[in-house]
Amino acid sequence: MKGDIVRDLLKCGVVAVIRANSVEEAKKLADCCVKGGIVGLEITFTVPGADEVIAQLAADNDAKYIVGAGTVLDATTARLAIMKGAKFIVAPNFDQEVAELCNLYQIPYMPGCYTITEITRAMKAGADVIKIFPGSQASPSYFKAVHGPLPQANLMPTGGVDIGNVKDWIQAGAVAVGTGSSLTAPAKKGDYEGVVKNARAFVEAVAEAKKGL
Repeated sequence: MKGDIVRDLLKCGVVAVIRANSVEEAKKLADCCVKGGIVGLEITFTVPGADEVIAQLAADNDAKYIVGAGTVLDATTARLAIMKGAKFIVAPNFDQEVAELCNLYQIPYMPGCYTITEITRAMKAGADVIKIFPGSQASPSYFKAVHGPLPQANLMPTGGVDIGNVKDWIQAGAVAVGTGSSLTAPAKKGDYEGVVKNARAFVEAVAEAKKGL
């Protein structure tokens, strides 16, 4: 189960980071991302009523997406998300208690790390994918440097990833990318179809980049 979730998330290679001002807006953005072909939906706990968004999305047993929770800073929030149906947990930081809870429930954990020390600590705790955050402060060349001593590390940049550089990240060894504002920006002007187009462009760009590996 856990391995299947990670496999399906990485096969698509794009995790949509969904931040919104309401349950309705978050669900609308999620729908646009799915229409564009994105499999991983990270509903951040900065969204008012995030647990309800997760519950409503998780209720669809025939869904072609995987709903997860983001900005999970502690074990209490992680357990709430899991009980509501989250299939993966993402955070901007690494937390030992969250790692242990996710291991207990066999839910993939993607903590935010930046240094080699943070990355190895998270990997020892069983983290399945390491979210390099903020990605805007790193670079594709940084991934190559990390993979020198840690070729087994599953790294996913989040923050600073856009259509223009997604190919560089994948070809530098990223197993997936997390994208938020550059994906959902059109929605701020009411252009939800633009979000669908962006989602499709991200998925296609990742697929194309993987062909060259």
